[in-house]
Amino acid sequence: MSFPWAKQYEPKNPVMQWVDSRLPLPRFVYNAVGAGYPVPRNLNYFWNFGILAGVALVVQIVTGIVLAMHFHSSAAGAFESVNVGMMRDVNAGWFLRFTHANGASMFLAVVYIHIFRGLYYGSYKAPREMVWLLGVLIFLLIMATAFMGYVLPWGQMSFWGAQVITGFFSAIPVVGEWIRVWLLGGYAPDDATLNRFFSLHYLLPFVIAGVIILHIWALHIPGSSNPTGVEVKGEQDTVPFHPYYTAKDGFGVGVFMIIFATLIFFFPDYLGHPDNYVVANPLSTPAHIVPEWYFWPFYAILRAFTADFIIPAKLWGVLAMFGSILLLFFLPWLDKSPVRSANFRPMYRIAFWVLVLDVLVLGYCGGSTATPGVVITSQITAAYYFAHFLIIVPIISRLETPKPLPNSITEAVLANKGGSRMTETAVSA
Repeated sequence: MSFPWAKQYEPKNPVMQWVDSRLPLPRFVYNAVGAGYPVPRNLNYFWNFGILAGVALVVQIVTGIVLAMHFHSSAAGAFESVNVGMMRDVNAGWFLRFTHANGASMFLAVVYIHIFRGLYYGSYKAPREMVWLLGVLIFLLIMATAFMGYVLPWGQMSFWGAQVITGFFSAIPVVGEWIRVWLLGGYAPDDATLNRFFSLHYLLPFVIAGVIILHIWALHIPGSSNPTGVEVKGEQDTVPFHPYYTAKDGFGVGVFMIIFATLIFFFPDYLGHPDNYVVANPLSTPAHIVPEWYFWPFYAILRAFTADFIIPAKLWGVLAMFGSILLLFFLPWLDKSPVRSANFRPMYRIAFWVLVLDVLVLGYCGGSTATPGVVITSQITAAYYFAHFLIIVPIISRLETPKPLPNSITEAVLANKGGSRMTETAVSA
């Protein structure tokens, strides 16, 4: 419970009273997503993407468990079990497979929007640093799970993706080659690789679910952020999560499912790669090795380093790729502005949209053939990506003069409806 005025759980039914006195699970749910959890009254639809990520994870776990029953984790049987066995011999297997494959893209799309929402509205700032740190950890786990899942169909792009990505670990001095052999279970992707990746791909979603519980727990201590960035001042600034936001989230889930179903039934292979319908061949390298779309920005950063400088370019690429995610852990301490929301930070808002454009260009470069023009563009945009977090944001947070903040969430809501004017109080939340 985040606020003292939250309604207490009071079961009326004798059975529920008996359960609550021995296992207060209904009380826990009521306080987490029911009327016992007051939330700011001004949350917009970008706050739907947290629950959408949860829905996507459940879809991936359920479909993944069923698909795992029919998967052969061997180099001789993986491709056929995915492309023939599941598609033809399993009841509704085609639906489960396309739902799982496209579900990964939907999951990552939702997570990316969720992250950028946090960047725009300053959800990483105190007192929600732990919420942000756990969110970045979830993102890393999702990326690892998605990469291992992409290898399992054992098509050409799966095999060579594993070969190329694990090959970059060998650039790490002293222990690099040892790490690569440990990941693959040998000197090249084979049966041992499939067994290891399949085992971890099955395990990690449950680890992600556990970290999400911690993420929500950490969120409920300070309470949800909101578009103004101003903290809740009183009961008038909040509404119960249920029914107001369960209804709003329900609408969001409906729209999400329509888009998801359209992808599954009309464009099931649109986000995949045709080479992955060709069985893995260690003797035939594809003309253009490219990962799934959600890895493209980081793949572009990896390829942006082409010249040795003190250490090999390959090692610079590996360090930069992992560093581009790891630096997000330090964002709460890089941005020292007392104002959270970009709505009140004109300079930061411009920098944010430039970053969005920069990541989109990185994504384009990561999915394109590495021509000289693409490599130069990758180098410029990769440099800007790091400059945004390490130079631009810290400088802006010191020089920027934010717009006046509303005195309260209620005042901001009424001002938007023309009921009152916001006062010029630049007090940080």
